[in-house]
Amino acid sequence: MSAAEKEAVQAFRTDVVEPSMTKLVIIDFWAEWCGPCKALTPVLEKVAAAYADKGVVLAKVDTDKNQFIASQFQIRSIPTVYAMFQGQLVADLTSARTESALRTMLDQLLRQLPIQGEAQSQEAELEPLIAMGEQVLAEGDAERALSIFDQLVEMAPEHPAVLSGRIRALVAVGAHDEAQAMLDTLPEEAAKRPDIERARAALALAQSAPVVDDLAPLEAAVTANPDDHQARFDLANAQMAAGNRDTAADNLLAIIASERDWNEGAARQQLLKLFEVVGLEDPWVSAQRRRLSAILFG
Repeated sequence: MSAAEKEAVQAFRTDVVEPSMTKLVIIDFWAEWCGPCKALTPVLEKVAAAYADKGVVLAKVDTDKNQFIASQFQIRSIPTVYAMFQGQLVADLTSARTESALRTMLDQLLRQLPIQGEAQSQEAELEPLIAMGEQVLAEGDAERALSIFDQLVEMAPEHPAVLSGRIRALVAVGAHDEAQAMLDTLPEEAAKRPDIERARAALALAQSAPVVDDLAPLEAAVTANPDDHQARFDLANAQMAAGNRDTAADNLLAIIASERDWNEGAARQQLLKLFEVVGLEDPWVSAQRRRLSAILFG
C-alpha cells in the first residue's frame, strides 16, 4: 500500500468509519464529471440535514480522488450510495433517487438499528408521557388528557403522536373547530401519518355521531322494532358519542348481519371509522374485526 493509499484509508476511517460507531453514515460515492451525482447531491444533503437529530450524517467520497477507497468497495458505477453503521455496510441506498424514497429507507434502518440521536433520546423521554395521555383519554377524562397533550405539544410541537393526541382530546371535549384548525395547519407530510389519520377519523366520527342527552327513546325504538336499522344506527352513533364502544359495535354489527348493504353500507363504514379512532393495533379492534369477518365471510 502506497503512502497516498494509507493516507486515504486513514481519512476514510476518520471521516466515515469512526462516526459510524454511533451514527448512521450515508456514503455518497461521486465524481465531479457525473451528472446524475450532481442531481442526487441536493437530495442527499437535504435529507441528511433533516435526519441529523436522528443520528444520520452524510459523507461524500470523490471516486477520482479516492480511487483506492472506491476499489475497496468495488464501485463500478456512480452515484453509488451506501449506509454504514458501526463500520459495517447495512444498506445500499443507490436506488433511492427521490427524497421520499430515501426517507422511507432511512426510517426502516433507524427502526432496526440501535442509533441514539437527539430525536431518539427525545422519543424515549416522550413515550411514557404520551402513553399516560392516551390512557387518561381512554378513561374518559378528556379535560385532563388535553392538559397533558398541551404540555407535550410545547415539548415536541411536530411529533405526530402528540399532535394526534391533542386533536383527539379536543374532539373529546367538544372543541371541534379547534381540532379542525389544527388538522388544517399541518404540513402535507405530517397530515399523511397514521397518527394524524386516526385524529382525523376521530373528528369525522364525532361530527357524524353527535352527543345525545337521553338514549332511552332510541333504545325503546330498537326494542320495539329490532329491524329499524335507522333507529339502531342512530343509537350506535349516540353510544359512540357517549364512549360506549362495545354497545355501539354490537348495534352496528347487528345491522351488518341483518342487511350488510343497508344505506350503502353505512353501518360498516361507521364501524371502520370507530376502529381507526380506537387504533388499528388495539386488541379490542382485533376482536371486533374477527366478529365482522365472521359475519361477512362466515
